[in-house]
Amino acid sequence: MSQSRKDDHIKYALEQTPGYNSFDEMELIHRSLPEYDLDEIDLSTHFAGRDWEFPFYINAMTGGSPKGKVINEKLAQIAETCGILFVTGSYSAALKNPADDSYRVAKERPALLLATNIGLDKPYEAGQQAVSDLQPIFLQLHVNLMQELLMPEGEREFRAWKHHLKDYADRLSLPIVVKEVGFGLDRRSLEAARAMGVKTFDISGRGGTSFAYIENRRSGQRDYLNDWGQTTLQALLNLQDLREETELLVSGGVRHPLDIIKALVLGAKAVGLSRTMLELVEHHSVDEVVAILNGWKTDLRLLMCALSCRNLEELKQVPYLLYGRLKEGRDQLSQIRDN
Repeated sequence: MSQSRKDDHIKYALEQTPGYNSFDEMELIHRSLPEYDLDEIDLSTHFAGRDWEFPFYINAMTGGSPKGKVINEKLAQIAETCGILFVTGSYSAALKNPADDSYRVAKERPALLLATNIGLDKPYEAGQQAVSDLQPIFLQLHVNLMQELLMPEGEREFRAWKHHLKDYADRLSLPIVVKEVGFGLDRRSLEAARAMGVKTFDISGRGGTSFAYIENRRSGQRDYLNDWGQTTLQALLNLQDLREETELLVSGGVRHPLDIIKALVLGAKAVGLSRTMLELVEHHSVDEVVAILNGWKTDLRLLMCALSCRNLEELKQVPYLLYGRLKEGRDQLSQIRDN
């Protein structure tokens, strides 16, 4: 991938004006008489084979250009200081250019919790190279079908994707996470991946950065597809009966701690932040972003106390209300499954 295209992705992601966000159509039921003190609240979670102190992380964004390197170094510093996971952007650019060091942010950060990302169009050997180079905790495998279709230079052959996924599931020695890129992971795809042995999924729905919008801005075509895909909470609601059997991670349109809590109520193991983090590092210093994210940890505990929940397992019992398009979509999908 060219440096200019990587930088275009950053430029248009920041330019895009967010529209409808499904998180705004979910309301949590407040508890007036709480069961716990604030200091009893536990934010820890578990996914991809290990425990994590906090249920949010910096999700895959960029790399492959000087600007991407600067952003990744800032994000890595923030993640290490805050004790949260950082997932680099797709490692594909570094595979084409061995001199590319925009992803190698852990060299002087021994405490950094690092994962990396590669497209499922890449065979097992490419992913193994990424693992060898970066030594990540897990490997994210992104599926970006509509983005590829809209890119003039994108992939046009997709039959191999399932074969690649089976290869990763059978051969890779560390956990894998199948990740959508903002179009909402659908149930049939999740079940197909699960049958291959995949346990962890980042459903990444519509509501935040739209790669359809980005590629349409780059090409000047097909803006009628800017809102392609299912919203984040719609995709998550469609997977409710699988939330105990799989590890569901949520990203796409997450703006603040209240959105994080709503996703956790619906069974997410953790929540990834992309555009929100990109905006923070664009407009604030590293120290300021660290202070903001540490404040989010406080706010998450505050919100859990207001819902009378001591931990993430108890959050899944919180009653909630749905409105508008989110409720209508949930009801229609339920009818389709029942029939």
